[in-house]
Amino acid sequence: MKLLTVAVPCYNSAAYMEHCLDTLLTGGEEMEILIVNDGSTKDNTAEIADRYQAAYPTIVKAIHKENGGHGSGVNAGVQHAAGMYFKVVDSDDWVNTDVLPQILAKLREFAASPEPVDMLISNYTYEHAEDGTSRTLKYTGRLPENRVFGWDEVGHFRPDQHILMHSVIYRTQLLRDSKTELLHHCFYVDNIFVYQPLPFVKTMYYMDVNFYCYFIGREDQSVNEENFIRQVDQQLRVIYRLLEVCNPMTLEGPRRLRNYMLHYLSMMILIASVFLTLGKTEENEAKRRKLWMDIHAMDEKLYRQLRYRSLCGFASMPVVRKRQILGNGYRLARKIYKFN
Repeated sequence: MKLLTVAVPCYNSAAYMEHCLDTLLTGGEEMEILIVNDGSTKDNTAEIADRYQAAYPTIVKAIHKENGGHGSGVNAGVQHAAGMYFKVVDSDDWVNTDVLPQILAKLREFAASPEPVDMLISNYTYEHAEDGTSRTLKYTGRLPENRVFGWDEVGHFRPDQHILMHSVIYRTQLLRDSKTELLHHCFYVDNIFVYQPLPFVKTMYYMDVNFYCYFIGREDQSVNEENFIRQVDQQLRVIYRLLEVCNPMTLEGPRRLRNYMLHYLSMMILIASVFLTLGKTEENEAKRRKLWMDIHAMDEKLYRQLRYRSLCGFASMPVVRKRQILGNGYRLARKIYKFN
């Protein structure tokens, strides 16, 4: 069995995927790299994938499939993974080659344990294309460092400080046991990847190392502000899936797990509310109201918790004033935290 499987979903990624793959290859034979070609047609992504598989047959596997979006690429990776642990690295991102040996060494320790750790967490760095700056997201002070811990030791996260796809490595079997399956043809599905498995996670380990490099700033990225507004329906699809797979109010696990999942849901709903409001249409306002009505119908206690946590007292304000406050607040937060 391989130690770590890394899935690299690729869609017309020829311009940048080789840099990503070259950083992963430094991990050597303990790694399995799955290049998931998601029906690319506009460039030679498929040929690059096959070339890497031919050059590194014991490490790289090329998977060619019909186009289904990023989520379907991740699903294919989980399905085919032979590694004990599993990570997703997007084709325009890369990993820190100085840190990768430390990550593998720690996973090797976990693999030798009678009870392998469920989730490894590390830092990630935003690499901003527009101005050449970078910003690293750390979990120091929020998670115990360099030892195994459970949910009862997880601290309170800042608004910009959540466990994201970039920061996690899951035990592969845990992903399968949780039946985590991402939506097809939908952006923002990484939120499902880091939310649905959490009730199955009993043990965690945090390494204060800057492992994942997240490239941000391309105009076609789904986290671009204009794309956020245009694709708000896809954000709503993801929120409804999160509500479907786990209602935190019904969890019987640790209180801090429930609180974290409520915090994560409220963040997602706040983001969607901001962009529904900034969309400046009655249709979007109706969708925002419907979301809250659906949550209320699902679970009144959940509704009250999420209303409180997601600062939606803004809902009672006049629409124009609400747009101004939310827009200015979002752009100020974006400038300070540089999250997209």
